[in-house]
Amino acid sequence: MISTLLVANRGEIARRITHTCRRLGVSTVAVHADPDADAAHVAEADAAVRLPGTALADTYLRVDALVGAALTAGADAVHPGYGFLAENAEFARAVIDAGLIWVGPAPDTMTAMAAKTEAKRIMAEAGVPVLDAVDPAAVPEGSWPLLVKAVAGGGGRGMRVVRTPDALPDALAAAGAEAEAAFGDPRVFCEPYVERARHVEVQILADTHGTVWALGERDCSLQRRHQKVLEETPAPGLSDEVRRRLHRAAVTAARATDYTGAGTVEFLLAPDGRFSFLEMNTRLQVEHPVTECVTGVDLVELQLLVAEGHALPPAPPAPRGCAVEVRLYAEDPARDWRPSPGVLHRLDVPGVTARFACAPGGTAAAGPDGLRLDAGVTDGETVGVSYDPLLAKVIAWAPTRDAAARRLAHALARARVHGPTTNRELLVRALRHPEFLAGRVDTGFLDRHHGTLTSRPAAEQEAERLSALAAALADAAANRAAAPVLGTLPGGWRNVPSAPAHKRYRSAATEHEVRYRLTRAGLAAEDHPSVRLLDLAPHRVVLESAGVRRAFEVTVHGEQVYVESSLGAVALTALPRFPDPEPPTTPGSLLAPMPGTVARVAAAPGDRVTAGQPLLWLEAMKMQHQINAPATGTVTEVLVRTGQQVDLGAPLAVVTPRDTAATPPPRGAAQDPATTAPRVPSPGHDRPAPPAEHSRAAHQEADT
Repeated sequence: MISTLLVANRGEIARRITHTCRRLGVSTVAVHADPDADAAHVAEADAAVRLPGTALADTYLRVDALVGAALTAGADAVHPGYGFLAENAEFARAVIDAGLIWVGPAPDTMTAMAAKTEAKRIMAEAGVPVLDAVDPAAVPEGSWPLLVKAVAGGGGRGMRVVRTPDALPDALAAAGAEAEAAFGDPRVFCEPYVERARHVEVQILADTHGTVWALGERDCSLQRRHQKVLEETPAPGLSDEVRRRLHRAAVTAARATDYTGAGTVEFLLAPDGRFSFLEMNTRLQVEHPVTECVTGVDLVELQLLVAEGHALPPAPPAPRGCAVEVRLYAEDPARDWRPSPGVLHRLDVPGVTARFACAPGGTAAAGPDGLRLDAGVTDGETVGVSYDPLLAKVIAWAPTRDAAARRLAHALARARVHGPTTNRELLVRALRHPEFLAGRVDTGFLDRHHGTLTSRPAAEQEAERLSALAAALADAAANRAAAPVLGTLPGGWRNVPSAPAHKRYRSAATEHEVRYRLTRAGLAAEDHPSVRLLDLAPHRVVLESAGVRRAFEVTVHGEQVYVESSLGAVALTALPRFPDPEPPTTPGSLLAPMPGTVARVAAAPGDRVTAGQPLLWLEAMKMQHQINAPATGTVTEVLVRTGQQVDLGAPLAVVTPRDTAATPPPRGAAQDPATTAPRVPSPGHDRPAPPAEHSRAAHQEADT
């Protein structure tokens, strides 16, 4: 029996495991790096052990420190969660050698599945369909495009799509460098890239008595940078025959590797219904909640029971209904998925019926409000740049797919997310997109519809304008309430009644200038002639527009203003009336668009570069971001080095435009590689960048 479990992870997954352990009566031990000392996963555990330092190599990736923490705290078992060392056979062996229970498959199984090339060989011998590897030195005619993949690791790192032969050498080099940095193994291989394919995986669970369950399949096709954003079960549009063959192949894969515990067998499903093995994840997956919500099982509980030697029932429970999960990331999809660190002031999703479980007691999330929230951070926590940008997972269950998607979109749209910029609006639009609702999903969905999913419809623009008006009115009410004299005067009193009140706000894409008067006759707002003010308080404004009455809830955190209404959530920045002048910068300067670490420098003083050419890469929140030349010209200064930490706005390099009389380029030249020109090699520089399509850097998140 496991009495005390050390959770060798952090954030959302650590909280998830602790939740089940508390219900089962198992004590938990958390571990934490110095930045996580006050994190929620630490506070919720029964005990915690500090891992001194901030770097991953010194903390969450240090095998001896984690095993030592378990022994020091008196734990008798270790759960690795997902990410970090969850699929590291060396860690599993160290845990077992220390006399502790390892909650996961055997180390030999993990070793066999860790290298994708070896995993493919084992699957092929077992009769599981696989995609044949392609020799990059002799690519047959008609084999393009190719996918370059890292042999070790996963999570999209070390992965590139290559469409032309001349782009292959650079893609191999870039993928190898990224794989070595992420996994310590630079080996890569090539396989055919299947256009408009779907990513479908099967949840397996196996005990030590010979029973193997296939707990249904999940469609994880909505991805950005080869990383999952939305997952659902059952996979839409599959015939019963394809579904049965997928499940049989997953069970065959588990038996071929003597698998025990929870795992996932991932497949690539072609448009014609044929599928091939991608990889086996020898751990719990980020998206496991959707499986729990349709089957009613607690996968963490079953992991612990299997680790204790218990036998599973002969057959898994039958699934009921549909479940959809989205990942709420602290990132800006409209700016090439740029990470958005900062303080999370508030995260509140209305209608949540369960946290870290489908429903109390582990039963399926049936009923009128099947909404689950698995959050890694709590109100007031700082979201830093050291870890992945996942804030929370929101999961909806309903009898049908359409109902689950509607429920989830509605909850997200009404959620209060105050702090970092998130992908919330993109998720809502994706859930409501006609192609998604029709089940026409594939791994290129987000790229194909990126413009539509990140642009604001006219209705949202009008919602922003009304929200800015409400924010200005609430600000006036707050000022009046706080004033010792003015607070006693009637609303609308002004020294100079002819001059309207004036307030400016900036949203993600627009600056709003609000001018209004509060008179005895009511509100007189420029640009809003038909809007009536019905109620006014510092945090709540009721407006009537075109005969429709709406309440606007206004929350202020410093300069950040958050306005929620039935029109949606709007985040605004209050702009000063008289802004301070910005410090001068050298024309052509590239400024850091985010805090982070310089991952790679590909330019030197004297290099001649073209507009859009990659010069260096910053890593933040496990994602590499390409910094491009803002203009064609010459690199005159490189102000950073590889491994250096930089702050937001720090100067990185200077490019002097070829036409020195030209207008200086805009500040912060971190651009979307898909919209910039590919690099043209120059005489002074022999490191050309990969083509725009596959130069998007993948990132490693909690699911790697």
